[in-house]
Amino acid sequence: MAGNTLIMGAAGKDFHVFNTCYREAEGARVACFTATQIPNIHGRSYPHPLSGPRYPQGIPILPEEELESAISRFGVDEVVFCYSDVSYDYVAAREARALRAGAQFRLAPVETMMIRARRPVVAVTAVRTGCGKSQTTRAIAERLVAAGRRVAVVRHPMPYGDLLRQEVQEFRHLDDLARERCTIEEMEEYEPHLRRGHAVYAGVDYGKVLARAEAAAEVILWDGGNNDLPFFRPDLHVAVVDPHRLGHETAYYPGRENFLRAHLIVINKVDSARPEDVEELERRAHEANPRAQVIRARSPIAVSDPARIRGRRVLVVEDGPTLTHGGMRFGAGVLAARTYGAEVVDPRPWVTGTIAETFRAYPDIGPLLPAMGYGERQVRDLEATIRAAQVDAVVVATPIDLARVIRIDKPHVRVTYELEEVRRTGVPSLEEILGGLLGGR
Repeated sequence: MAGNTLIMGAAGKDFHVFNTCYREAEGARVACFTATQIPNIHGRSYPHPLSGPRYPQGIPILPEEELESAISRFGVDEVVFCYSDVSYDYVAAREARALRAGAQFRLAPVETMMIRARRPVVAVTAVRTGCGKSQTTRAIAERLVAAGRRVAVVRHPMPYGDLLRQEVQEFRHLDDLARERCTIEEMEEYEPHLRRGHAVYAGVDYGKVLARAEAAAEVILWDGGNNDLPFFRPDLHVAVVDPHRLGHETAYYPGRENFLRAHLIVINKVDSARPEDVEELERRAHEANPRAQVIRARSPIAVSDPARIRGRRVLVVEDGPTLTHGGMRFGAGVLAARTYGAEVVDPRPWVTGTIAETFRAYPDIGPLLPAMGYGERQVRDLEATIRAAQVDAVVVATPIDLARVIRIDKPHVRVTYELEEVRRTGVPSLEEILGGLLGGR
């Protein structure tokens, strides 16, 4: 690790890798970050109070489109790839760009970025966005609390606002979401935990985030983002896999690492997947990671008022990241519409502003509306699109009560889902696996 380094990221693991692997490293200097996937990040800087005394001017954040010119401008020797949920072909294309521009290329270090905690760590990860990490994390939190343990949920970073203000964040009440000016994406991850009484920690400097969480809890529950790796060294590493996307468990970075490293693999959505795909996925799990326990789970849906959508023309609003870089073509909202005979209407005739830009960037989304909300403008564009849509009702399948954030001027229903473990003879239960961990710590 020497010379000038460029870190490719998306306002998350890139900052963590800098903090843990580069901030104090002698002989190495990070010249800049590049950013993609998330709007409104580039053009800013990673500020001096976070970057440390070796970077008195902070570190510039440039758009990834400027990768080659940045390598030339800063005399970059090494490019480090630090974001998630992309195919290995995508990674190879970025490597080729870096090499052609004269820099070496490598993936983010794994072991050196994982901080060792003083408390037991359960890390929930996935092989792709949209596999079901959120309901798996909630299910584990409930079991830990039922076992009498104080739990702190630490969420993968989403620092889309003021980085200094977001260095360490602690959420205990719904009012804290407004105080911290959270985006829809942040609220989707934090709100379900808060409604269950579980404190959530997040931020930019995860050494400090961990210290805050350890002071408040007996067990740290890492709630991963996308298909990224945990930032803390896990005592129990859980990887959630999706039989609807058979083959993705080894084809996407860094989800494959989660698949190979996990102590426990959860095959989710077995109630809606083809049985032969579930069987094949379990076979592949045992073959690729023979030390891992494998359990199966359902994620049954519940609809708040089925009569509102039965046989109607509906607009389906799904989780944004799942539809965009997660690549899913349907989710709980579509399953609910099918269950009650509703016709799913394509929103594209009415999309506006940044929502239209999202469809141009991800043309394969299909006839669904991603609940994008990385900033105030996107929230307002989402609201305008729903208002303009000529439908009978709206199916809201986001993890939060979207009507609490925007005005929905049409009849609407909420679709919720929780994890239900499928018990099998000879296979340890989730409670038993967690009990083994806690008994050892």
